[in-house]
Amino acid sequence: MFENLSNRLSHVAKTLRGHARLTESNIQDAMREVRMALLEADVALPVVKTFVNQVKERALGQDVIGSLTPGQAVIGVVYEELQKLMGEQNDALNLAAVPPAVILMAGLQGSGKTTTTGKLAKFLKEKNKKKVLVVSCDVYRPAAIEQLKTLAAQLEVEWFPSSGDQNPVDIASAAIDYAKRHFFDVVIVDTAGRLAIDEAMMAEIKALHAAVSPVETLFVVDAMQGQDAVNVAHAFGETLPLTGVVLTKLDGDARGGAALSVRHVTGKPIKFIGVGEKVAALEPFYPDRMASRILGMGDVLSLIEDAQRSVDMDQAQEMVKKMKSGKGFDLEDFKMQILQMKKMGGLNSLLDKLPGNISQMAQGQVDDKLVNRIEGIINSMTPQERAKPELIKASRKRRIAAGSGVSVQEVNKLLSQFEQTQKVMKQFSKGGIGKLMRGMKGMLPGM
Repeated sequence: MFENLSNRLSHVAKTLRGHARLTESNIQDAMREVRMALLEADVALPVVKTFVNQVKERALGQDVIGSLTPGQAVIGVVYEELQKLMGEQNDALNLAAVPPAVILMAGLQGSGKTTTTGKLAKFLKEKNKKKVLVVSCDVYRPAAIEQLKTLAAQLEVEWFPSSGDQNPVDIASAAIDYAKRHFFDVVIVDTAGRLAIDEAMMAEIKALHAAVSPVETLFVVDAMQGQDAVNVAHAFGETLPLTGVVLTKLDGDARGGAALSVRHVTGKPIKFIGVGEKVAALEPFYPDRMASRILGMGDVLSLIEDAQRSVDMDQAQEMVKKMKSGKGFDLEDFKMQILQMKKMGGLNSLLDKLPGNISQMAQGQVDDKLVNRIEGIINSMTPQERAKPELIKASRKRRIAAGSGVSVQEVNKLLSQFEQTQKVMKQFSKGGIGKLMRGMKGMLPGM
C-alpha cells in the first residue's frame, strides 16, 4: 500500500546527498517532495500542512553529525513525526471491566465489520486467552447473521443466535445476559451498517450504545476509501464516543492516506489493522512499526510475531534437523514450507515486512498466485513422486500438469526450483554461509 510513498521519501534522502548541513535552501526542495508524496498518498491536506511544517521546523539548521548524511537526518525526523502523527505507541484494548467486557463494532456497510468481529474474537481468544461470545445485531442484511455464525464455528468461538425479526437492542441485551450467566469474558456486538451515513442508523447505534455500555466502541473503516474513510470516521466520532479505529484492507493497493490521517483528524487511536482476508490477518497497530515500513526499513518484529502465531514449532524443528543433516528434504517438505508461508499471510505479506533493499529486489517479481500454483502441482503428485522427484519423467510430468491445470513447463520449473532448494540445504549442512546466501538467489517462487 505504501510503495509509492516509500519511493518518494527515499528520493528525498537521495536529493540531499553531498550537503554538509541542512539549510533553508536545500530543505525547501526536500519538503516539497515530502508534501507531494503525502498528497499523492491521499493524506488529508490539513494533516500534510501540519506534518511538513513540523518536519521543516525540526530539521532546519540541524547539524549532520557522525556518519549521518543530510538525507538520513531528514528521514530520521520524518520517522519520528510519522510516529507522532499515527499515535506514537500501540493503544491496546481496555478490557478492565466487570465481565463480560462489551465491545461494540460500528461502521458503514462493506467496511468489514462482521469479518473484523470474527478476527477480533480469534485474537482475544488466542492472544489474551479470553472466553468470547459474538452476536450480530444486523437485522437488515440477511446474510450478516449467518456469516457471523459461520465465522464463529470456524474459529470455535461461541455465537449467540439472533434473527431478522428481532430488535437490535433486545438481541444485544439478551446476549450480555447470557454471557453473564455463562461466565464469558468478552462480548463482541456486530452492528448494522448502511451504504452512507443516515439518521436511522445513527439513532439505532446510539440506542445500542446506551443499552450495552461498551468498554470499547470501535469504528471499522475501509482503508481503500482514502479521504472518505477519514471523513466518515469523523462523522461517527461526533455521534458516538468512539474509543478506537480498526483500519481494514490495508493489504490493498490504495495509497495509504487513511492510515496517516485518521488519528490526526478524529483524535481516536488506530487499535488494529486488517491485512488480509484470512481470520488471522488482524494485527495490533504499532505506529513505530508502520513508520518503519513506510520508510522502507521493514517490520521484523511483526514478522516474528506472525511466525510465533502461525508456524507449527514441531514441524519447524523437524525441518531444522533435515537442514542440518542435508538429507531427507523432499517435495512434501517443500509444500509444508509453502503452507506455513500462507498461514503467515502469503509471500507478499512477508516481503512487505522486510527491509527495503530485500523487499524491492522482489517487488513485482513475486506473485502469491504462483505459490498456490506450486501447491497445486505438488498435490497432483503421488506420495512416491513427492518423496523421490527423480522418478518424475516425461509421462509423469504430463499427468501432473493435466491434474493441476498447468503446462509441463511449469512442472519443470518447479522441479528446478526444488533442486536449487536441495543444493542450498546441502550448503547449510556444510556450514557454508556465503555459499548459502548466493544459493538463495532465485529461490523465491516466481523469481
